[in-house]
Amino acid sequence: MRLSNNITMDESSTIKKIPILTIMIVGAFLTTFNQTIMTVALPTLMEEFNILPSTGQWLTTGYMLVNGVLIPITGFLMKRYTTRQLFQTSMFIFLAGSIISALAANFPILLTGRLVQAAGAGIIMPLLMNVVLSLFPPHKRGSAMGFVGLAIIFAPAIGPTIAGYVLETLPWQALFYGMIPFTLIIIICGFIYLKNVSETFHSKVDFISLVLSTVGFGTLLYGFSEAGIAGWSNRWVIASLIIGIAALVLFTWRQLTLQNPFLDLRAFKYKMFSLTTIINIGVTIMMYADMILLPLYLQTARGFTALESGLLMMPGALLMGLLSPVVGKLFDRYGAKWLSVIGIVVILVTTYSYTNLTDATTYMFLIMLYTGRRIGMALFLMPIQTAGLNQLPASLNAHGTAISNTVRQVAGAIGTSLLVTIMTSRTNVHLQELMSAGSTSGTTKEHMVMEASIQGINDAYFTILIFGVISLFLSFFIKRVDQAPEEDTKENLKKEQKMQG
Repeated sequence: MRLSNNITMDESSTIKKIPILTIMIVGAFLTTFNQTIMTVALPTLMEEFNILPSTGQWLTTGYMLVNGVLIPITGFLMKRYTTRQLFQTSMFIFLAGSIISALAANFPILLTGRLVQAAGAGIIMPLLMNVVLSLFPPHKRGSAMGFVGLAIIFAPAIGPTIAGYVLETLPWQALFYGMIPFTLIIIICGFIYLKNVSETFHSKVDFISLVLSTVGFGTLLYGFSEAGIAGWSNRWVIASLIIGIAALVLFTWRQLTLQNPFLDLRAFKYKMFSLTTIINIGVTIMMYADMILLPLYLQTARGFTALESGLLMMPGALLMGLLSPVVGKLFDRYGAKWLSVIGIVVILVTTYSYTNLTDATTYMFLIMLYTGRRIGMALFLMPIQTAGLNQLPASLNAHGTAISNTVRQVAGAIGTSLLVTIMTSRTNVHLQELMSAGSTSGTTKEHMVMEASIQGINDAYFTILIFGVISLFLSFFIKRVDQAPEEDTKENLKKEQKMQG
C-alpha cells in the first residue's frame, strides 16, 4: 500500500520521523515567527524612517505577498526536487534575507531584506505539510498537524511578544541579528538528519504561469494598499485591481490546460477541500488582522511601549501553543466541525468587544480579549486545514498543500492591506467630524487625532466581525470524509511510468 508518491507503508515505518519533523517544524517556526515580528516594531520603524502606516505595513504585507506569489510553485518544486534540497535552499535564502535586513540603513533596503526572507520562507510550510501527509495516514494526521500548529499558530502569536521585549532593550536590528545563529543551526542539522520522503521527476518550469501569478497577486495587493492613500476612485488603484484580477483569471485558465501545472486545480473537485479553503480565507483574515491593528492601537493611540504591547499578547500565545497538540488529538477523534464552530463563536464574541475600544479601555481587559481570541483560533485553524487535505488522494498532496498555503498567505496579505486601508480612510473621516465639533467644544487637536484613530481601528475590527459570521455559517457544513481514491487518468499513468522507469 502506498501512502504518497513513493512512500509505502513499510517504508514509512522505517523512516525516522521525529528528527525529520523536528528539524522542519523548527525551521517553519522560525520563518513564521519572523512574519509577525514587524507588527509591534511598526510604530518604532515609522518614527525611525519617517514613514506612514500604509508604507510601513508592507514589511508584513510584502512578506506575506511574496509567500503568496511563491507558494503556488511549491507544488511543482516538491515534484522536481528532493525534500532536503528544497528545505536547505529555502533556509539559505532566509539567512541571506536576515543578513540584509540586519544591515539595512534605510527603509527600501529593510523591505528588500524582508522580501528575500519571504522568498525562502514561502517554501517551508507547504513542504512541511506535504511531509506530514506523506508520513502519516489520515486518521493520525490530526495529532501530527497539532505539532505543526506550533509553527503555524504559536510562532506568529509569540512573535510580537518577543519583538516587544527586544525593542524595549535593544535596537530594532537585533530582531534580525538574532535570526542568523538559529538559522545556521537549522541548516547544519538539516545536512545531518534530513532525509527525502518524496519521489522526484524532471519537468520544466512554466514561466508564463510564474509571471501571471506574480503580476496577479502583486498588482491586486498594490491596489488594495494604495486605496488607503489615494482613494478607491484613483485611476492607478482601479487599474491595479483590474490587472490583478485579469492576470489571476488567466493564471487559473492556464493551470487547467497544462499537463504539469504549478497548481493542480483538480483538488477543487473535492467538496470538503473546496469548502475548508473558502473558510480558510475568512479565518486567516481574522487571525492576522489584529496583529496589525492592536499594536497600532496600543502604541500609537494609547501610548503603551513595545514591551507592554508584547506582554499583553503573551498569555494568549502560550495558550495557543499548549492547546495546539491537544486540539490535534481532538480532531482525530471528533473531526473538525464542532471544534471550528466553537472556536469561531469565541472569536466573534471577543471581536465584538474590539469594535468598542476607547482611550479608557483597561490593559487587563485587553489581555482577556486577546487571550480569548487566541484560544478560539487554536480550536479551528489546524482542524479546518487538515479536514480539507485529508480528502485529497495522495497524488494531489503536494498541490493541495500549495493551494491551502497560497490561500492562507494571500488572504492574510490582502486582508491586512484592506483593514489598514479601512482604518486609514475611516480615521480621516472621523477626524474631520471631530474637528468640526471640536471647533466649538475646545477639544485639543492631539486628542481629536487620538480619538479618530481609535474609531478608525474600531471600524476595521467590525470588518473582521463580518468575516467571522460568514466563516461560522460555512463551518456548519464541514463533515468527516474519507480519503478519495486515486484517479487513473492518462496524466497520472504517465507520471507513474516516469517514476517507475
